[in-house]
Amino acid sequence: MMCGITGTPGTGKSLIGEELSRRGHTIVHLTTTVGPYVIDEDDERNVQVIDTDRWVAEFRPVDGFVEGHMAHYLPCDKIVVLRCRPDELKKRLAQRKYPEKKIRENADAEALDVILVETVEAFEPGQILELDTTGHDAAYGAGIIEGFARGAIPADFGHIDWSGYLGVQP
Repeated sequence: MMCGITGTPGTGKSLIGEELSRRGHTIVHLTTTVGPYVIDEDDERNVQVIDTDRWVAEFRPVDGFVEGHMAHYLPCDKIVVLRCRPDELKKRLAQRKYPEKKIRENADAEALDVILVETVEAFEPGQILELDTTGHDAAYGAGIIEGFARGAIPADFGHIDWSGYLGVQP
């Protein structure tokens, strides 16, 4: 079974993936798989443009977890959408030295539920778990995700509304 962990940058995907790895799970960090599929650089947005159709078509499923902000493009059996309150997300991205424009773009995407909406459009409701990582450590998130992957925690999403953070400055 392949379980995806997706979310806006800064929501905790890599940290939770590292914790799951420490617990003995197979983890594929998707940033390590996209190199051959980079077709352009968007200098204005400071991102690589990926041939996602080709990447998805050539991706070999794993028995374990895949983590990255494009995990919801893959044919996962289950998918976890990590969420983080936009004001906290801004702090996390600032600590990573993201440019202010990129911080705002990601905080707005989080407030608008961009990754969640894309996930809901691609998966059945019983495959999706939305997990708020605000104020929680990686061990907490890993435990919830393990429970969801093995069926002990049911699918659940659609209860987080951060639209009130749109346009709010730090």
